[in-house]
Amino acid sequence: MSYFRTLALAAILLTPGIALADEVSDTLKSALEAYEEGDLSYALEELEFAKQLMLEMKTADLATFLPEAPEGWIREVSDDVATGMAMFGGGSGAEATYARENESFRIVIMADNPMVGALSGMMANASLMGMKLERVGRQKYLNQDGELSGIVDGRILIQASGADVDTMKTVLEEIDHRGLEDFGR
Repeated sequence: MSYFRTLALAAILLTPGIALADEVSDTLKSALEAYEEGDLSYALEELEFAKQLMLEMKTADLATFLPEAPEGWIREVSDDVATGMAMFGGGSGAEATYARENESFRIVIMADNPMVGALSGMMANASLMGMKLERVGRQKYLNQDGELSGIVDGRILIQASGADVDTMKTVLEEIDHRGLEDFGR
């Protein structure tokens, strides 16, 4: 019985998310120690680093919502969107490019970003403004010249662009839109 407990503990400790969580805890402890010593500059640096680590964890969780590539396609998940999120007011982001032969398109998911909140109001009134909507399962997407944009829970933006609408809709249908509602809560 002890052997199995040891294996379970080793598996937990070797899980990347757990290791990162320990780094977050260590960094927060370091920030608190620096604060108690009166070194506010270092405490702030450590807090910022802990924030960065937690955002990386959140981004990795968001990337799990990117659908697998359909048969005959390949999917490449990119870290680039997470880097650019700070320029757009923060939040988390995940991006994947789907490609086959001479075709490709990308899907971007952004969460908890002020820009998404602003788009949410526009999307709610899209049909009143004469904008074209596409239905993907229970989710509505705004179709702007072949670029699809959907808002989940008023705080998560999903965008698909680069291929014909029907191809992108097929992949967007694989996103767990309901699961996204619980993201980050």
